[in-house]
Amino acid sequence: MDFDQILFHLKGIANAVDLELRFGLVTGIVFGVLLQRAHVIRYDRQLAALRLQDFTILKFMMSTILVAMIGTYYLYDQGLVKLSIKPTILGSLIAGGILFGIGWALLGYCPGTSAGALGEGRVDAFWGILGGFAGVAVYSEMYPFMKETLLTMGDYGKITIPQVLGVNHWYVIAAVSVLILLFFAWAEKKGL
Repeated sequence: MDFDQILFHLKGIANAVDLELRFGLVTGIVFGVLLQRAHVIRYDRQLAALRLQDFTILKFMMSTILVAMIGTYYLYDQGLVKLSIKPTILGSLIAGGILFGIGWALLGYCPGTSAGALGEGRVDAFWGILGGFAGVAVYSEMYPFMKETLLTMGDYGKITIPQVLGVNHWYVIAAVSVLILLFFAWAEKKGL
């Protein structure tokens, strides 16, 4: 392979990476617009969600999960993507969920909505973003200790619900889809 061929291949790789970055930027902007249009980055909606008085945020999240679940597995079945299953470790999931919930309750924003709120000019959301960076720093410092303790508690390995049930993933997707649609109907009937 001569220098021109190597240069040609390197340009192709750079273009592919550049395309991925552009796609990421565009999808991020679209997601941010959807967050804003659905009013899920509003503090009063966040507070009402935490108090179980308004399910707008929950419905938005479930819609996102439904679309992502169907789209991801469709692309997987077509051989266009590979799944990167993370291990199920109950210790880290429970501790992370508790920390996430406490942070959300104290601040009134989750990581995604705090970025969107900051984009709208809400300066209080900056504290959530700063807190996220502080959390990363603390986690990095505690990682050696947690690697031997919390990150090994309840380690079930890389599993998925279809694997546990021993069924095709589309059965689980269909069941989850029906549950989500039933939840939407119930929430609308209750005015939530």
